[in-house]
Amino acid sequence: MPIPDRIERTIELAQPPERVWEALTSAAGLGGWFGNRATVDLRPGGTAYVEWDGKDSKVALTIVVVEPPTRFAWTWGIQGLPASDPRRTYVEFTLAPSGGGTRLTVVESGFAQLPDELLDTAYHGNTEGWRKELAELAGYLHAPA
Repeated sequence: MPIPDRIERTIELAQPPERVWEALTSAAGLGGWFGNRATVDLRPGGTAYVEWDGKDSKVALTIVVVEPPTRFAWTWGIQGLPASDPRRTYVEFTLAPSGGGTRLTVVESGFAQLPDELLDTAYHGNTEGWRKELAELAGYLHAPA
C-alpha cells in the first residue's frame, strides 16, 4: 500500500490568533510545546532549531512562509532517512479566528515520495506525533502566564 501524501489536523484553541502565532513562531513558544529549547530566525529562508532533553536530539526547520498571524510553514527532514537525504516534508500552519479563539490547521505533506518501508517510522510516527504535539500546544497555551 502506498504511503498517503499528507497528514492534516485541526484544533480549536481558546486564544486569539496573535497568541497562537507567538506560540508557533517564537523561540520561547516553540521551545515550550514542541521541544525543550528552540532558536528561531523568523523569515523565509531562516532556520529554527528545536532540541529535546533526554533524546540528545536537535532538529533543523527551514522556514518557508511567514505571514503573521495567519500562515507559517517549514520543511524538515524525514524520520528514518539519513540527515544528508535531500527529501523533506512541508509543514504548514493556518490560523483563522473562530469565536473568541483560533482554529489551527496543520498539514504535513510530502510523504508520497518515500519508500513503503518508511510507512511506520515516517508517516504513522508523524501522524501520532502531531496528535501529541497539538495537545502539548493546547496545554502550553492554557498554562498560566
